[in-house]
Amino acid sequence: MKTLLEYREKMKLFLGKYDIYLFPVLKFALALIAFLAINANVGFMSRLTNPGIALILALMCAFLPLNVTAVFGAGLILAHMYALSLEAFAITFVLFALMVLLFFRTAPKYGYLLIITPLAFGLRIPYVIPLAMGLMGTPVAAIPVACGTVVYFLLHYVRLNTAILGNTETSTMTEKITYLLDNAVNNKEMLLTAAAFALTLILVYVIRRMSVDHSWSIAIAAGTVTDIIVLLFGSLLLDVTPQILSVLLGSLISAGIAVLLQITVFSLDYSRTEYVQFEDDEYYYYVKAVPKITIAVPEKTVKKINPQRKISAVRKKEKQGRKTAEKQNRQNR
Repeated sequence: MKTLLEYREKMKLFLGKYDIYLFPVLKFALALIAFLAINANVGFMSRLTNPGIALILALMCAFLPLNVTAVFGAGLILAHMYALSLEAFAITFVLFALMVLLFFRTAPKYGYLLIITPLAFGLRIPYVIPLAMGLMGTPVAAIPVACGTVVYFLLHYVRLNTAILGNTETSTMTEKITYLLDNAVNNKEMLLTAAAFALTLILVYVIRRMSVDHSWSIAIAAGTVTDIIVLLFGSLLLDVTPQILSVLLGSLISAGIAVLLQITVFSLDYSRTEYVQFEDDEYYYYVKAVPKITIAVPEKTVKKINPQRKISAVRKKEKQGRKTAEKQNRQNR
């Protein structure tokens, strides 16, 4: 615990000193990973799968607002969908247009969730997103989390059914659009996951805002259990094949990450809780004050020793010793 707190304080000092350089680097890394992941999963337009294009786009995103990365990613996906089929492009364009209208009117500051959520699905730990945003965000973050979930399932479905969607001989445009709407847009697993994440995020937010002791720990536990129950029982009710092992293992790993987040962001010492009462002309106040756990970072001091001075001091000492010895010899004579 003490070690983690020391690392937290060191990280704060490091970020405060070099944030002007670190944030562009982090935005560049996030954008590059996102664009390479898009090209790897739905790289239907071969000219855009060149890593150099992803590198150039990522360099541009490093110096632009984070929401621009989501816009560039959406444009890249649409280009690949157009190369696959006109029907896939049309459905994807309509979905993205609805997301833009819904997202930018409600939660524009959470644009990074449109990128991080699909990446978390790829890492098999998507359950950490509603837990983390419930601890650090607000309920409106449920909208970009749900949108990111829809993006992942859409791309995953298109990648698995490339042959059917790209076939221009056996299927008409109407049949392809109907097929996409029935299997990609009305995907029960996708809708269940989006609903479970939204419910978990809101529940975690409500609990961690309470004034009870250890509210963040209670919120993490309640959010993890809620997510598991909704996903597993919802799968049974909607007749969706439940992924029990994946849900349990991913939820436990996500809970562990959320606990680390709590330690580094919101560590309180409940043993020193104080209660304060005061009043003004209109109200009487009851205040509960819980101090944060703080730790001083040990400062390392380096003492520089000049070798020349050290040698001079030794020679001076030897010279004084010889003089003292000669003086004693003369006295003895």
